[in-house]
Amino acid sequence: MSNTNSSATNGGGVVYTAKDFATDQDVRWCPGCGDYSILAQMQRTLPAMGIKREDIVFVAGIGCSSRFPYYMNTYGIHSIHGRATAVATGVKLANPELCVW
Repeated sequence: MSNTNSSATNGGGVVYTAKDFATDQDVRWCPGCGDYSILAQMQRTLPAMGIKREDIVFVAGIGCSSRFPYYMNTYGIHSIHGRATAVATGVKLANPELCVW
């Protein structure tokens, strides 16, 4: 099992670690919230996928989990209530090369 310091090389030869996907934003979820685990696992897993940060977009709607794009050092969109799926679809249609979450 790999740890949070695991790294991987993307196609461009850049080596990313979990820290490369973290931001300087204070995480503002309630203590014990499961979103902490999801954030940590995404920051841990993305380096292994070998995708450049500039090719990743996180799209979120409304609610606490929608702060997610602010906590990832990738592109992100905080959309309006009920429209995250439509916005994510539009992003993917506009640029099919992007990895949209």
